Amino acid sequence: MQPKTPATDTPLSDETTTLATLRDRVRGFSDDREWGRYHSPRNLAMALSVEASELLELFLWASDDGPQPPVPDRGPKVADEAADVLHCLLSLCDSMDIDLAAAFEDKMRRNAIKYPIEQSRGRLEKSDELGL
Repeated sequence: MQPKTPATDTPLSDETTTLATLRDRVRGFSDDREWGRYHSPRNLAMALSVEASELLELFLWASDDGPQPPVPDRGPKVADEAADVLHCLLSLCDSMDIDLAAAFEDKMRRNAIKYPIEQSRGRLEKSDELGL
């Protein structure tokens, strides 16, 4: 059986690839393997957490002023784990009909209100700690 969504010969890049293109690639990958029955929102949220933890593990025990990640051989693995996180996030959003770009835009708008530039520039406090 031929996959419905073969890898493209044209390399993808942040500059030219839309979220819809990535979502469709992730959906096709899953559909080709008939994995949909395992991809409930709950399972995808757990998978996202696991993949984010695997990304975080690459930086475990690094000092703030030392190399990031602390072991040079881990560097190439960061991109792989970041891609796994994106894969899981796109799958979760697809399964729940979330328009990720629209959700991001809405969240950024609300964050701009929560964190006015004049009161939050250079500060680490959460919005409820800024005294606004």
